[in-house]
Amino acid sequence: MKNKLSGKNVLITAGAQGIGEAITRHFIDNGANVAIHYFSSSNTADELVIYAQKKGLKALAIKGDLTNEADANHVVQETVNTLGGLDILINNAGSLVARKMLGEMDLEFWQRVMDINLTSMMFVTRAAITHLAKNDTSSIVNLASLAGRKGGHPGSLAYATSKGAILTFTRALSAELGPKGIRVNAVAPGLILGTSFHNTHTTKESAAATTAGIPIKRAGNANDVARAVVYLGSEYDGFITGATLDINGGVYNM
Repeated sequence: MKNKLSGKNVLITAGAQGIGEAITRHFIDNGANVAIHYFSSSNTADELVIYAQKKGLKALAIKGDLTNEADANHVVQETVNTLGGLDILINNAGSLVARKMLGEMDLEFWQRVMDINLTSMMFVTRAAITHLAKNDTSSIVNLASLAGRKGGHPGSLAYATSKGAILTFTRALSAELGPKGIRVNAVAPGLILGTSFHNTHTTKESAAATTAGIPIKRAGNANDVARAVVYLGSEYDGFITGATLDINGGVYNM
């Protein structure tokens, strides 16, 4: 994989925390140049840049609110300006925001979740297409969720809906961009502990109950997801497109 990724230019959104940080480190360890988008995790982003540069790789950290179209365009343009091009886009940014049942949900909350998880992905991807298409082959990997398959736990209606939309976005975009030599795939992680997402939104009791129902009898971790993302990214000249790789220990196997 290192031979495939050596010298490739990768943009990872929300690449400085949780799953995103693990993805960034795996790309660096496989010889890729990285652009690390962040919203608030500036210290970790800067540490990752230093980590990459010590390995002789190009790297930059870029702050931006990806729900703002101008910021999304800026993140992509700065990536290309600094790295010299773009081969792989990892759309990792997203959030549950809060748990709310339908009866207590207002339009502002609904729209915020959709903007963070879905509209931001559209903005970044649209800005990146021109640069990705300059290569003979390129790759996009979108972060969906098991919630997009099953509907999620109570209070995650908006989040699960947005993640389900990402599955469709991935399939539709793969057909649209295939003729340009751009593959588009997704991963759908299940319970991934040790991240700020579950530290914030999942109780220990809920995590234990979910883990008990996982066939391999453990929760996932950020590295489980990162390995899969790097694999799909590295197959930039492969035959896999429009697919979603489920990473959940066997909970959902349809």
